Amino acid sequence: MVAASERPRMRTASMCAAETARGTHSFKIAGHSLHKGLGVGKYIYSSTFAVDGHEWRISYYPDGFKEDSKEYVGVFLSILSISKGVEVRVVYDLRIVNQATGVSSSVFSSPTVYRDSERGFGAGKFMRRSILEASPFLQDDCLIIECDVTVIKTTRVEGITITSGFEVQVPPSDLSENLGRFKDSEDLADVTFKVKGEIVRAHKAVLAIRSPVFKAQLYGPMRGRGKRRTSINVEDMEPAVFKALIHFIYRDSLPTMDDLDRDESEEMIKHLLVAADRYGLERMKLLCERTLCKRLDVDSVATTLALADQHHCSSLKDVCIRFINSLNKMDDVIASQGYAHLKRACPAIFMDIWERSVKSRTI
Repeated sequence: MVAASERPRMRTASMCAAETARGTHSFKIAGHSLHKGLGVGKYIYSSTFAVDGHEWRISYYPDGFKEDSKEYVGVFLSILSISKGVEVRVVYDLRIVNQATGVSSSVFSSPTVYRDSERGFGAGKFMRRSILEASPFLQDDCLIIECDVTVIKTTRVEGITITSGFEVQVPPSDLSENLGRFKDSEDLADVTFKVKGEIVRAHKAVLAIRSPVFKAQLYGPMRGRGKRRTSINVEDMEPAVFKALIHFIYRDSLPTMDDLDRDESEEMIKHLLVAADRYGLERMKLLCERTLCKRLDVDSVATTLALADQHHCSSLKDVCIRFINSLNKMDDVIASQGYAHLKRACPAIFMDIWERSVKSRTI
């Protein structure tokens, strides 16, 4: 007979996991004040976007969804393509973007089921209008709403057999944390970089392992025959950018930029992308591309496209071209400050834009 305090050696377990499809749409409302006075129950809407094969649209009620909520703005998510008798289980999250920091905050989130007879759900009291108009969410008469859509497709159950009643807990890897502390201590540092008067110390072996350019510079033909390079001048790069590059090499992550506003952090990301391309750090380069993709708008897309073309960022370049063609606002892009630079620096890119536009119209 097994004692009460003992547990059997053979254990079984099961796991239920939901398979999902996810997407996020950003809806920018320029000239927000011009939509006031539209009337209660009247709305403006975003372009359609697809998640899991269904078409969706965000509706915005500037003067309120109903009479009892006319002091609030309303935001709703509607499904446009659904067959009769079909149910689509969804968790949606309606968010608003602080344009000073670029960070979005959740305002209303809910699970729901869309049907042919029930196509729209959302928040009739999304935010009190007086609070919105005094907040950093509304800047230069512009408002940005984001909607995260998670479609729950199927539920999968898996059985798991555990043969032993004993487990050894393994902590997550702390390699990057240890390397970061190693860098910060400057213990055994054997190379010094001079960046516009500032000194940055590091370890040649770590740099060579992470960057093929540093490897060639420190151990290859670039160092010169018979020379041991212990001091290197870095040209054409700001100290903050080079320090962020070294931070990534040791920690495999970009540094926090909490002390920078949205424009400053975006500019820093662009400099880091250039630095990553210069030193052959592909993962760092992709992280920068991903951040810039999330911040695309009419004013920045031309500048970002030029940067992507000059530094061989194929994914970022593709997103920029699709963004321009999806807007149907080429006049706005042409009026942006970055357009003249794009035209001068990357004239061949306009053929890619035109070809993509033609293909999208013929599909």
